[in-house]
Amino acid sequence: MTREIFLVFTVLGITVLLLISEKLRVDVIAILVMLALPWLGLVTPAEAFTGFSSNAVMSIIAVMILGAGMDRTGIMNRVAKKITSLAGEGERRLLSVISAMVGLMSAFMQNVGSVALFLPAVMKICRQKDLSPSRLLMPLGFSAILGGTLTMVGSGPLIILNDLLRSGGERTFGLFSVTPVGLALLGAGILYFLLLGRFVLPAEKADGSMMSPQMEMIRTWDLPHEVHLCRVPFGSALSGKSREDISLWTQYSLHLLYLKVGRDITYAPWRHTVFAEGNELALLGDFDKVKNFAEDQGLVITGEREELTDSPLYGFAEILILPRSSVDGKTLREIALRKNWGVEPLELITSNGEIHGYFPDRPLKTGDVIIVQGLWSNILRMVRTGDLVSLTPLERPSRPDRLVPAALCFFGALALALAGFRLSLALLTGALGMILSGVLNIDEAYESIDWRTVFLLAGLIPLGIAMEKTGAAEYVASLIIGHLSGGKVVLVLMAVGILATLFSLFMSNVAATVLLVPLVLIMGRNMGIDPRGMALLVAVCASNSFILPTHQVNAMLMSTGGYRNADYLRAGGIMSIVFLLIAVFMVYVIFI
Repeated sequence: MTREIFLVFTVLGITVLLLISEKLRVDVIAILVMLALPWLGLVTPAEAFTGFSSNAVMSIIAVMILGAGMDRTGIMNRVAKKITSLAGEGERRLLSVISAMVGLMSAFMQNVGSVALFLPAVMKICRQKDLSPSRLLMPLGFSAILGGTLTMVGSGPLIILNDLLRSGGERTFGLFSVTPVGLALLGAGILYFLLLGRFVLPAEKADGSMMSPQMEMIRTWDLPHEVHLCRVPFGSALSGKSREDISLWTQYSLHLLYLKVGRDITYAPWRHTVFAEGNELALLGDFDKVKNFAEDQGLVITGEREELTDSPLYGFAEILILPRSSVDGKTLREIALRKNWGVEPLELITSNGEIHGYFPDRPLKTGDVIIVQGLWSNILRMVRTGDLVSLTPLERPSRPDRLVPAALCFFGALALALAGFRLSLALLTGALGMILSGVLNIDEAYESIDWRTVFLLAGLIPLGIAMEKTGAAEYVASLIIGHLSGGKVVLVLMAVGILATLFSLFMSNVAATVLLVPLVLIMGRNMGIDPRGMALLVAVCASNSFILPTHQVNAMLMSTGGYRNADYLRAGGIMSIVFLLIAVFMVYVIFI
């Protein structure tokens, strides 16, 4: 063992200890590794920083921008509704449907891309269903990795395997040769979380810290959040009346969210707005009260209820009256809140308590808080006057008019990746398209990037370079494989699978495959074991990256899911053992 190999093993051991102990944040640990390697002379300074230009890191940056753009246009709301309508309400059904869908998608595209496709929609579902993201995102990521073993184009190691076999004088595999193995792995992964998810996944936060600001407001102030659509038919008693004539709140405890006339929609209509036949009303409140109002006014209830929890168009906001505000001492009627700003007042919170629903003639005072509901763009315009401030985090206004450009950029990027272009090049092209087409501006694109994830991946990549450059990886592989001669076939396969698994935790899974496949081909020929089967086992087990968040998919989801290293050690440790046993068994039965 050379001095350089000893130093690499020392850095590797310290890194593992730090990750397990969680004394430092994972991104800080990665930065320490990135700087320690060039100071020890194990890599050059240029090699130490190559992680920032790596395919994996640039792909994840692009994925974050693409996801933000898709979310901004409201596409993810539609996707989330489709998934929930298919899966129903239960967490277990959601987990199984989402995992199966992302796993099958990963069979034909890079697992990062498949996660990017589903992540915004899953986050929407978590907010709408008041689920902790930690209950769904780890199964989502694991399924994406497992789905990469379904075809020979599903992951980098399997893609490069045929080239290595060809170079070694062996027959190549067909596109679906690995599918039986992949189906067994994906099925086992889904079943694993269905049976053991409540034990191995982080418990939901009891304090509701994962709840969205909108859900917190609804629960705190007991706000109405059900919207029901009604139409004014011919002969309705409502026709010709104004909003002020019908005592919508005082008699029915309802709010008018918007009025639709033809294709034109007016949010929070003014009190003197007159209703006419053919108008559509969106009423905010309980269904029984909507039903009573519809019966009294001769309306037709036309739509299913919709819950206002996380709409990209509109929401609730707490608006504070600032000192020396121009509205201080004035009433809502005097400032024409609906007419001027297009928002609906729901509650007034004063030092003396709360006033619900109807307070048009109550003078406003400094320190009062009005809870309003309306378009995000209208609420933003309202607080920009300088007289008012929002106590609620405001959503950026949705851009549904950019839906088509966003979809073209996103799916165009995935199409480029499927066509064989480098993943980072394809995804960054789509991300730039989002910016140039006006889906996002450049500042919003920067804000969408989780730099913790970026530094985690970029900092650990040089460790893999050091293992290859110093010969540490080849030293370990030769040492272990040399001691396997004459062993039982199953034990040999198990050792090869373990070696590929360990290598993939700290270096590129493609690099691990390139390093190990030539060695196992020679070993298989010498021991009378089908070398193609052993090579396939290496390529499959190079995706067995669950114990630590070093795989790019796990790294991408770590911050969003609120995971710790211990969460991956617990859930990923068992998953790695299950993966290894199934992979070895399937390869032994089918290929050996």
